[in-house]
Amino acid sequence: MNRLGQLSLEFASPAGDPTGRDLPLPIDSTFDTSFADKMARLELYNKHHYRPNTYLHKWWARRCGSTFRLILKHLVTDPTRRHYYAPGGLEGKIILDPMMGGGTTLHEAIRLGASVVGVDIDPIPVLQARATLADLPLAALETAFAAFCDQMAQALAPLFTTHCPHCQADVPLRYLLYGQRRSCACGPVILVDSLVLRYEAGLPAICLCPACHQVVAANTACTCAPAGLPPLVEKAQTHCPTCSESYREDLAVPFYARYVPLVVVGSCQADGCSRPGLFYAAPTAADLALLAAADEARQKLDFGPAGAFAIASGPKSRDLVSRGVGSYLELFSSRQLLYLAQAAALLPQFPPLVQLNLALLVSTSLEFNSLLCGYKGARRGERPGAIRHTFSYHAYAFPYTALENNPLYPEQASGTLAKLFHDRIRRARAWAQQPRERQLTARRRFTTLHGELDSGVEVAAPAGLQDGPRRFLVRQGSAVALDLPDASVDYIVTDPPYFDSVQYSDLAAFFRVWLARLLPAGADWTYDLAGSAVDPHLNGDGQYTPVLSGIFAECRRVLRPAGGRLIFTFHHWNPKGWAALTLALRRAGFVLLNRYVVHSENPVSVHIANLRSLTHDAILVLAPAGHVPPPDWTRPGRVDQSDSRQFCADCAALLGWLLNSDLAEAAVEATWQAALS
Repeated sequence: MNRLGQLSLEFASPAGDPTGRDLPLPIDSTFDTSFADKMARLELYNKHHYRPNTYLHKWWARRCGSTFRLILKHLVTDPTRRHYYAPGGLEGKIILDPMMGGGTTLHEAIRLGASVVGVDIDPIPVLQARATLADLPLAALETAFAAFCDQMAQALAPLFTTHCPHCQADVPLRYLLYGQRRSCACGPVILVDSLVLRYEAGLPAICLCPACHQVVAANTACTCAPAGLPPLVEKAQTHCPTCSESYREDLAVPFYARYVPLVVVGSCQADGCSRPGLFYAAPTAADLALLAAADEARQKLDFGPAGAFAIASGPKSRDLVSRGVGSYLELFSSRQLLYLAQAAALLPQFPPLVQLNLALLVSTSLEFNSLLCGYKGARRGERPGAIRHTFSYHAYAFPYTALENNPLYPEQASGTLAKLFHDRIRRARAWAQQPRERQLTARRRFTTLHGELDSGVEVAAPAGLQDGPRRFLVRQGSAVALDLPDASVDYIVTDPPYFDSVQYSDLAAFFRVWLARLLPAGADWTYDLAGSAVDPHLNGDGQYTPVLSGIFAECRRVLRPAGGRLIFTFHHWNPKGWAALTLALRRAGFVLLNRYVVHSENPVSVHIANLRSLTHDAILVLAPAGHVPPPDWTRPGRVDQSDSRQFCADCAALLGWLLNSDLAEAAVEATWQAALS
């Protein structure tokens, strides 16, 4: 390949096959891993900036769009259209992702002119794909969003108001900081992450007085009189210095009620204000009265049966249960619940596709609007206006300094509806009309791919996929039973769930309980997770292999036998994961044609930092057995566990050898155990 990702292989279509469907595919014999690595290393730091139209709603474990674009470009049979930056190339092809998750395959394939089918058992990926792939004019969304925000503000803005401590002008609340109430034998205390609120260049730090809770400058001694308030204690102090007891959390109190308001944050631009700009202040009686009014209104809210919000003890949600949180309702302040109730009441007025986009926007805003959000700004160099969002660590984390955001703040501030609409819809839709790709030749340089569109036409049945380019069909359900005809799919490109790390459906319940209220008819909200290859802690150690076997069997049924390919990315340290994958592919009748290893994870990502984590993926290229002679894979003498890239390469080679072997299933499992022990 050249430096721009131009495939050098040349394949001419014979006279008897003008479509090139049954020709050898470039990906069978080559893949530009060097180009893929360079693109991935750039994209990994800010994936949502590179492909904004794929990121309307929160989802986890997304792979680099550039990697999947390159995979798809290696399926293009016309040599003049294989260039990474060349528009299209897959017109007339149908591509399936049976476990679509964030929808990367669908977006990349539809950009190249293919028609696509996406399936997922969780409703959130299906709703997101339906919203982001639809060719809905941005003007319609802009008009609806403005009307929606106006109505939300009329109902709720007075509750999100404070006043400037310098000129007393009424201003919108930016956010409110809370401390967590705990106790010891001496009495109650309030824990915070830090007593420092903000460092300012050339100025003393802004801090909290641990005795009177007032906001003070670090170089100013507080002259407060004893106020009888619980002392403020930084989280590093885990035991009381007087009684030596550890500070206890009262798990019998609802989670939201364990937090005490400490600091209101706003910005004043009033004429004549002596200190315009961002301010920090202790809550006044007026601020506390608004909180009390919201608490009173909370008692009158009706979101339906309480059991619909009950938290089941799953791989990640068990962390909530262990902290005495029994309902997702507890994770939100009273004002945040009023925000959700008002949104649910207003959304039905909009046309279905507009309603879908706005509902997903409200839902994803909850990542920045729950009492699991933390405060950034207490350390030097951190942005004081940024929010440590709910899933910063791909898990539930419990801040001591909780941050209650104002989702209706009128400016594009972190986590607000205005900011999210700009990033996730306005900028995303503009990008979808003119997709851009990063160039490697100059820093921060992008090139527009004229002629490409990241949108299409939704069809209701498989037959509609033949009606023209860029059709899409999305379905919620298990891919063990695909509503597709035999041999109707050209290629299957996917990213299957990890063997023992499939916590995402569990985490997604945080959003699902609300989407079910925002879009009650939008999906099957009572679906059965038993059809998912879920975490073995949830459904038993043997779930992954039979479910994945069923999915791969369906993949073979719908895949065109001659020329069809199943391609996916995979990595795992666990020998059970590789063994389960091997058995599933063998049962379904696939052979490995080739494998490539590409960079896939940012090593400083918070969910893998300082862990013995793999930072590469194996790209596995498979075909139905009996239609393409498989390579004569050599069993690796040993699997190199000292290097992420080589480990993935060795494991993929062993997978190929095992798929060609006639070993019994127990022997396959034993082989993996011996290789990776």
